[in-house]
Amino acid sequence: MTQRIDYQKQSPELFKKFVEFSLALRQSSIETSIRDLVDIRASQINGCAFCVDMHVKEATIHEERPLRLHHVAIWRESTLFNPRERAALDWTEALTRISPKGVSDDVYEFARTQFSEKELSDLTFLVMSINAWNRVNVGFRVAPGTYDKAFGIDKSGLS
Repeated sequence: MTQRIDYQKQSPELFKKFVEFSLALRQSSIETSIRDLVDIRASQINGCAFCVDMHVKEATIHEERPLRLHHVAIWRESTLFNPRERAALDWTEALTRISPKGVSDDVYEFARTQFSEKELSDLTFLVMSINAWNRVNVGFRVAPGTYDKAFGIDKSGLS
């Protein structure tokens, strides 16, 4: 599959602002390990090969265990995730696959047991961001690995 258009070149101002927004999320109250899990899970749900590839490589650089990376897709059945990670993954799924009935009280209440109001707000912005990146990269068919060197994720040792 070939890339359709280069959205970075076609909308450089918007791309720059969105990158700034995404980089600001790194300074949020959400720890790196959860950011990695959220990015991977939303990207799996959305079928974004570019983003799954990128975020698995980033998580590897952040020293995430390989088995946990394999278990992200089966996190509900896995014993490898703590309650805070489970709440983040549940919230991610609820906001990525928005039900016609919205986010259930159960999912919200579980998230509130693990995250402060500030953290839950930050987590929501994180989920918003990865979903937007998924949509642009799926829409324009950006190939996995395209920007590894530019993003410094070639250091993951995965290729």
